[in-house]
Amino acid sequence: MTAADRFRISSLLPGRLAEQKLALPALLRRAGLPATFFQQEKIHATTAELFALWRAVGEISPDPGIGLKLGAEPRMERYHPAAVAAVCSRTYRDALQRMARYKQLTCPEEIQITASGDEATVNFIYHEAKEDEPEVLIDMALAWIFSVGRRGTDGQVTPLRLELKRPVRNRELLEAHFGCRVKFKAGRNALVLRKTDLDRPFVTHNEELLSAIGAQLENELEARANSADLGEQVKRTLKRSLAGRRPVLTDIAQELGMSTRTLQRRLGDAEITFQQVVEDTRRELACHYLKQSGVELNGVAFLLGYEDANSFFRAFQVWEGTSPGEWRTRQRAEVA
Repeated sequence: MTAADRFRISSLLPGRLAEQKLALPALLRRAGLPATFFQQEKIHATTAELFALWRAVGEISPDPGIGLKLGAEPRMERYHPAAVAAVCSRTYRDALQRMARYKQLTCPEEIQITASGDEATVNFIYHEAKEDEPEVLIDMALAWIFSVGRRGTDGQVTPLRLELKRPVRNRELLEAHFGCRVKFKAGRNALVLRKTDLDRPFVTHNEELLSAIGAQLENELEARANSADLGEQVKRTLKRSLAGRRPVLTDIAQELGMSTRTLQRRLGDAEITFQQVVEDTRRELACHYLKQSGVELNGVAFLLGYEDANSFFRAFQVWEGTSPGEWRTRQRAEVA
């Protein structure tokens, strides 16, 4: 898991899935995830793991509307602070902008809001995705966007249409939930709204609560940006010092002019570990060195600070799903 591909999963999710009559052990097995996945103190997943989890939900659940139900959570106490801030916003536009901004705190997923003519479109972009999004995840995300608008305007928002890439399936269920027609086999997964609906005031607007939560979230964003800068500093330092040396936190902290404890704490603030930065750095450098024809595979292992070539080969297999030699051969063939 690289620092850039990390979804923070709510600790409430296991309970919500159990409420939907899903057996968590069977779900995790189906998704190919560890049995202890939900037992982590802070639950994190890569995009691939997230997709595997939600695909398994869709395969195991007998309810075709499970994503819609999870996305339309009516209980405020189950909302993430960013969702509370959205409901307390001034208008639907304000709410969507806050949702998009604060999404950065939990994942590398982007909420994209675009306007054209009389229409406004909301869709989700998964920057690290290598496959199509699971249908349950799409349903849940778009239902969440819709539910915030309905709740904030006291039911005044009705979408123009729902666009889905999937083939025709469960039309009546989806149209009943969103109150609009569904266009299947579309080029995107998106909720299309009337642009005028974005300026509807929220009856749930709470300036005092919004200010308090907004200040907290803005502080988190600032801390995250600072920590991300620190992560890049650690990466640059590692790139200068890896060759022939096993990466040691104490050495990197010393080079950055801070104590080991301070570096650990600041990386923790960004919810990344030193080992994750090391792996991310090694992966980037491995691909760089393998593209250089003059560097032998054993030499690449040395330059990355591995004690032996086999350790490098095993790590690379995990990163890229193939051996360093096969990866190099494929790269050469693509260039030729």
